[in-house]
Amino acid sequence: MYYTTIITAILGLTAIYCAMQISVTDMRRRIIPDVYLFPLMLIGLIFTSFFDWIVSPAQSVAAATFAYASGMIIGVIFEKSKYVKKQKYEYPPIGMGDIKLMMTGGIWLGMTGLAIAVLFATLSGAIWSKVKKQKFIPFAPFFISGAIISLLIITFLI
Repeated sequence: MYYTTIITAILGLTAIYCAMQISVTDMRRRIIPDVYLFPLMLIGLIFTSFFDWIVSPAQSVAAATFAYASGMIIGVIFEKSKYVKKQKYEYPPIGMGDIKLMMTGGIWLGMTGLAIAVLFATLSGAIWSKVKKQKFIPFAPFFISGAIISLLIITFLI
């Protein structure tokens, strides 16, 4: 009985640590390292599979698949866009780390939570971009903040 609580606490603290490291690294170096992303993804799969979580494993897999596919479509649109080619960015506007992070969010939150998190991330990222007057918007800090807000909304309001 106590083992379940201890394991849940360890997994939760590890997930928080990985999310913080992803946010800081994306803000500083413009990269989302897989060394933190894959444990976060695995912990999400463990929570949805073995614990009484807010979404079922089937919803989790469906949302992760949708997030990955839509992220890839957005990435391809950006790559083929004439505006992006004209700007000659040093990095692509959306990277594979962002797409994998959205997939991880789908695992943790399901389809409804993913929609709330992406909406919050895009709105807060756009506001941050206008205030800082920068072209580069680090997606991870805004998405993780949106995921936390989404998790609270799903848990307590829906």
